[in-house]
Amino acid sequence: MKTILEALYRGQINPDGVIVPSQPEYRSISRQVAAQTEQWRERLGEEVFRELEEYFDLCDSADSMHVEAAFLHGFRLGANLEVMGNKEALVPDATLGMPL
Repeated sequence: MKTILEALYRGQINPDGVIVPSQPEYRSISRQVAAQTEQWRERLGEEVFRELEEYFDLCDSADSMHVEAAFLHGFRLGANLEVMGNKEALVPDATLGMPL
């Protein structure tokens, strides 16, 4: 049996691929997004819509990078709080005026 640490090391754990928001309205909103996407595709035409999709892809890339950074920071902070007890590495000195 593999440990979680072994699976992480081997790249076998992919939280992004299995996380589904638990809010009851998530699926309904997802259906609305899909329906409106098709409406915009019809209104704009394929060429303009493709340009809009490229823009949204850039936005998604930026959002994904932010989510990844937030996940890593949260994981490290949690590990420091629970396991290492080394809060100094991630919690800025309040006297320096650095926000968390």
